Amino acid sequence: MGAVEFVGRFPSIRRLSVAPTGDPLAGLAPSPMAPDPSLPLRTGRRTAPALATACLPLLLGACGLGRWLENGFKVGPEYAQPGAEVADEWIDYQEPGLVRDEADLSQWWQVFEDPVLARLIAEARQQNLGLQASLARVAEVAARLGIAKGEFWPQSQAIEGAFSRNKFSGAGNFPIADQWASSWSLGVSIGWELDLWGRYRRSIEAAEADLQATQADYDDAVVLLLGEVAATYMRYRTFQERLAAAQRNTAIQQANYELAVLRRDAGAVSDRDVEQAKQVLEQTRARIPVLELGLREANNALCVLRGAPVRDLADELGREGTIPTLPAQVAIGVPADLLRRRPDIRSAERQLAAQSARIGVAESDLFPHLSLFGGLGVEAAASGDLFDTPTSLVGFIGPSFRWDVLNYGRFENNIEAQQQRFEQLIQRYRAAVLQADREAEDSIAAFLFSQRAAASLQQSRDAADRALQITLDQYREGAVDFTAVFLFAGTLADQDDALASARGSIALGLVALYRSLGGGWQLPVAPAGTTAP
Repeated sequence: MGAVEFVGRFPSIRRLSVAPTGDPLAGLAPSPMAPDPSLPLRTGRRTAPALATACLPLLLGACGLGRWLENGFKVGPEYAQPGAEVADEWIDYQEPGLVRDEADLSQWWQVFEDPVLARLIAEARQQNLGLQASLARVAEVAARLGIAKGEFWPQSQAIEGAFSRNKFSGAGNFPIADQWASSWSLGVSIGWELDLWGRYRRSIEAAEADLQATQADYDDAVVLLLGEVAATYMRYRTFQERLAAAQRNTAIQQANYELAVLRRDAGAVSDRDVEQAKQVLEQTRARIPVLELGLREANNALCVLRGAPVRDLADELGREGTIPTLPAQVAIGVPADLLRRRPDIRSAERQLAAQSARIGVAESDLFPHLSLFGGLGVEAAASGDLFDTPTSLVGFIGPSFRWDVLNYGRFENNIEAQQQRFEQLIQRYRAAVLQADREAEDSIAAFLFSQRAAASLQQSRDAADRALQITLDQYREGAVDFTAVFLFAGTLADQDDALASARGSIALGLVALYRSLGGGWQLPVAPAGTTAP
């Protein structure tokens, strides 16, 4: 009856796919996601009288016989993707470092040209426990789709058999001479509620859309995971740069302290110079444990993101490292690209499609349920006569219907509830689009403004370094006291730390930008035991 096929990009998950030839389920996939600003689903609160359920023609007229026929004998609305407002351009699209061309973001981390980062991302994608849980969720929803498809076919099929030994009364008004009797039976039965109004087909549509939404949720989990791995790696490298700067300034200030001690011992200066040198030295040295703590926390986070126990990654990542080189230009496309690229937006839209189908399921409750039932078997008093056909043959076949006419408004209120749920999801979908646009704009601004800050900090740091060298020469010659050295040494340490932090902010801003653009989910899932791409 059907064939098995892979679901999307998930080779470890399979779903039931009915062959198209002569299949009543063919063509049940939701409508293409063509933007349509009209919202045909919301038609206002229903005010049909309660007795409308007593007459089928009235119901068909109320729900629209033409629409029922056009929809392929299905009640309920046909889904069309609602419109969502997006900007025509990014605010900073004219910045020289940004390119409006659409780029392949499936492996955006490769722009950093850092093999260590690429390996961490591949391992996290293959081993992260939260991602594996999301993949299992996709498998669960795929199985529920199979259940929904199975409901379209005869809902009850059973092979039944029974044996009983019965004792009848011999003292009643109609005594029975032979008070003991046996009964043997064996047969099959079937019951099939026909899908006249599209109840089961709408349920399949909803399950299809739910599966697509769950796949998009998995994709979103991939985007968030890869962004978090890259951001944590950038923080790790930033702490390494800051730690190296603190150690470098500690060495400089240690030399200044020893110079002040020599000049004091020579009687050229007082103890004040020594104490000033010691104060700024210990102040800079105190930064080192704080930075080492931040480095350790980033190390631990990378272990967990990779789905591995916490251990020291210094040998793997390098005991000394710098922030990866950033590309000269970044392709960002246009805001409208977010609608198809961001998995969270696609998930919100697919939830809309599923809810649209559930409105049709709710509307089908207003109509009579027509079923076919039948059974065939054998029955005899002795097991030896059980297959003495046609004497022992029994069977039945026939139609039945059920029409819930006195529903006290439950069905119409359920339809209204499903429509209002659809209205909620419309607003959530549009809010997701706005939020995605805002996140992208924030990331672009953070990336650009961090670059400007780093450029100024670089000049400030270089100026502080030159000022310190000039002041040290003057101090050795006795032209100035140690106060000037004290001030410029502290300033240089602060500027080195601020510059390393700003460089890290640029890298983090670029990572956030790629994450907000929705890149990274396009690669296929690596099967267990293999190397992820």
